[in-house]
Amino acid sequence: MASETTTETPAEMAVDSVNPSVEEKESNVGKRDREEEETAAENDTVSKKQKVEDEGEEKENVGPVILGPKTFETSLEMFNYFYKILHHWPINVPANKYEYMVLLDLIKKGHPEPDKKIGSGVNAFEIRHHPTFQSRCFFVIRDDKSVEDFSFRKCVDQILPLPENMKMKSDVNNASNGNGGGKRGGGGGGGRGGGRGGGRGRGWGGKSRR
Repeated sequence: MASETTTETPAEMAVDSVNPSVEEKESNVGKRDREEEETAAENDTVSKKQKVEDEGEEKENVGPVILGPKTFETSLEMFNYFYKILHHWPINVPANKYEYMVLLDLIKKGHPEPDKKIGSGVNAFEIRHHPTFQSRCFFVIRDDKSVEDFSFRKCVDQILPLPENMKMKSDVNNASNGNGGGKRGGGGGGGRGGGRGGGRGRGWGGKSRR
């Protein structure tokens, strides 16, 4: 008795070659899902890294920074504080006790050579006309009566970096080379707490500024 033989027609063979099996479809779907998950994970990692870098850049200009009794939240706030003092307070008058403590801490934390700038000790701070540039500048009056200028802008920038457009302007405080003093000058000689400006209203502003 002859055995029966089943032969696929060309049409059926063509259908089989065009339409993949169910297992192949599920395998392809799973592969795509895994690829999408890996891509999403990579994007998430890149996003987190960028966020950390951005936060790091923001922290360069953000405090808080404590100078004496005063707290500053940003480099711009710190800059504006000293800029207003420089351009609004009287010439050749010792700072009061409050500003004395803020300025002394500014030098200690922001000046590249604080010990050299402080020298024998700071007797007082004054605003004077720079002998070379003829502009207002902060001066240290030391205990040995020697006098020297310093750049508040450089100190601020060292503590909290300033925006690029505020760095190293032509202000005398940037141009000063630290040789603007060296001798006794009028208006100096106040006490460690600001001398005459300490409590009788004869220093900068006559009272502590917050």
